[in-house]
Amino acid sequence: MFGNSNKIKLDGDLMDRIKRVADVAGYASHEEFVVHVIEKELANFEGDDSDEDITEKLRGLGYIS
Repeated sequence: MFGNSNKIKLDGDLMDRIKRVADVAGYASHEEFVVHVIEKELANFEGDDSDEDITEKLRGLGYIS
């Protein structure tokens, strides 16, 4: 899953938080936790009909202005 050339750089403090939460929550690894969180968030946007729908949803969540 994470063995390919796709890489995302995360701040060290964020990575520490991810590892801590993943461990407490019982995930097998912090990578498994990150995949779960991303899949859950993506599911919120799947099914939207257009890029405009997605943009409005992101704007409503405060991710873009």
